[in-house]
Amino acid sequence: MTALSINLNKIALIRNSREGNYPSVVEHAKTCIDCGVDGITVHPRPDQRHIRPDDVRQLAALTRPLDEVEFNIEGNPFADALGSYPGLISLVQETQPNQCTLVPDADNQLTSDHGFDLTQQADLLAPIIKQIKAMGVRVSLFMDPDIEQIKLASEVGADRIELYTGPYAAAWGSNQLETLFHQHLDAANLATSLGMGVNAGHDLNLDNLAKFASIPDLLEVSIGHAFTVDSLNMGMVSAIEAYQSCLPKIKNDP
Repeated sequence: MTALSINLNKIALIRNSREGNYPSVVEHAKTCIDCGVDGITVHPRPDQRHIRPDDVRQLAALTRPLDEVEFNIEGNPFADALGSYPGLISLVQETQPNQCTLVPDADNQLTSDHGFDLTQQADLLAPIIKQIKAMGVRVSLFMDPDIEQIKLASEVGADRIELYTGPYAAAWGSNQLETLFHQHLDAANLATSLGMGVNAGHDLNLDNLAKFASIPDLLEVSIGHAFTVDSLNMGMVSAIEAYQSCLPKIKNDP
């Protein structure tokens, strides 16, 4: 089974356009959970453009008693604390999510758009990965589907990789699609053979998800932007059902 984790960043972005707490990130998380999603994902950033540290704390409290729902915190481990944002590692230590996905996004970056270059960052990441794993938190690295980089991800101790699927999504309907799909397939197969789990995310949607989810042993997809748009069009409950229908139901080995 490929787990569906819903990213709630865009709900927080809408909330932050007004004062107060409407729409509530936590209430939307409860709706997702009631509809049977497998996980909740957030990506707090130092500028708090969407998810805030208190959102992370509240979502951790919500999901902690739920064995069937995983909480995934994404973020840049190198970003400094800023104001009430304590830094990713401190926030992970405080909230103890099931998974921490490390992402190499700069503070001024609009969205995550590339994976780690482990030829340059492995020595910096290895002790951070070790530190997070010592907390009992699974570590996933945001990676491009590059064979040599995937090998290095295994060497630095990652439990999983999250394949950056932006180029695959952008190629939908073009003659580049099959080439990009097979790059991701080869990267996923290699990661699995090296003992790492495989997640995926970025710009996956109702058009392109089913094909991508045909990759064997894909453990999790996290979807936020397209899910939020589809929720506006069809309602949140129907959107969740639509995304669930794109995913294989046969359970993968953990």
